[in-house]
Amino acid sequence: MRLEGHLEQAVEGLIGAIKGSEAYDKYMSALEAVKQQPGLKQQIDEFRKENYVMQNTGDMAFERIEQFERAYSDFRENPLVADFLAAELALCRQIQQINFNITEALNFE
Repeated sequence: MRLEGHLEQAVEGLIGAIKGSEAYDKYMSALEAVKQQPGLKQQIDEFRKENYVMQNTGDMAFERIEQFERAYSDFRENPLVADFLAAELALCRQIQQINFNITEALNFE
């Protein structure tokens, strides 16, 4: 579905504003640093996948969470990994806030 002209322009403006934000700059810098280390992006993706599966399959038993934390504790202490995950989270929260503001302003239920 193609957006109407003025909506398309507004979306392009919003995308430009996001790309000009500090959160996006930090994310892109962290992503570039991670990609400079062979295999690190793949390891991060695997970590995120396991985390997602654990959170979305109801596998939130204390033992499972503890096992996951132990398995990845050293990995998450890597400054590149920690910086990337923090930057990614900040950007995701920014996008979530934008979405919330839009749906709230439109009284979208």
